[in-house]
Amino acid sequence: MRRFVFSLAISIFLTVSVPAQQKLSSHWEELTADDFRHAIQQSRGTCLLPFGILEKHGPHLPLGTDLLNVRYAALHAAEQEYAIVFPEYYFGQIFEAKHEPGTIAYSRETELRLLQETTDELARNGCKKIIIVNGHGGNESLLPFFAQSQLEKPHDYVVYVQWGANKEPHNPLKKDSLDMHAGQSETSNTMITRPDLVHLDRASQESGADQKHDPLPETVYTGIWWYARFPDHYSGDGTIASKELGEADMKLWVSTIAETIRAVKADDNSLRLQNEFFEKSRHPLDTKQ
Repeated sequence: MRRFVFSLAISIFLTVSVPAQQKLSSHWEELTADDFRHAIQQSRGTCLLPFGILEKHGPHLPLGTDLLNVRYAALHAAEQEYAIVFPEYYFGQIFEAKHEPGTIAYSRETELRLLQETTDELARNGCKKIIIVNGHGGNESLLPFFAQSQLEKPHDYVVYVQWGANKEPHNPLKKDSLDMHAGQSETSNTMITRPDLVHLDRASQESGADQKHDPLPETVYTGIWWYARFPDHYSGDGTIASKELGEADMKLWVSTIAETIRAVKADDNSLRLQNEFFEKSRHPLDTKQ
């Protein structure tokens, strides 16, 4: 009898002190402090930072289109492969849209410093594998530079940058020849993520055609190129969007992010190589040639 009572007491203690695997929210902001600790364990320290922006998206889509869409994709991916998803983040590069209402364009110093401090804080809280999921084309130069700049000094975490979806055979629904900004694809995607914010009847109020005001050859880059080609901040034709295309695009994007999460969780090599690199960089003359 005494042995039974002792065993029962141990069983009760374990039940109370070691909670069973529970369904945890993937939203960082929805977790309690104690749940957050369990979430870090369950995600193996893997966190997503969906990166959007606030800018005009033609005459028919909301200013936060990039942010809304990338968070939708990230959160649905985290349902397939658990990870903690950071709250709304829109502090990226968007100088080319400063002439349009509602655009929030931070200085380059603020963009880089805030992103660095954010990843540092993520890591301090146990996120040692940080996947920045890009949802905005204007960040496609900023984010690789930021990732490369992590080699400036040692970190106990790794930054991964993920954008876009895996390649697929051409979808016959895609008919927009430009389709870079607020065109057929982006409009279709938003019809899935936030259909209540899509004003398809307004899509033809402005033209998304290439204005071709930039006479320079393709081998020359200038910061004003986007404004020269698309001064209304609209590229493509949103009027031909469809829910069917949006469903296909978002399904592929979600599965790509989920695949990235799985790969990053299994990656123990990047941090090892990062540490090896920093150790060698302290004594470059000792590096074997």
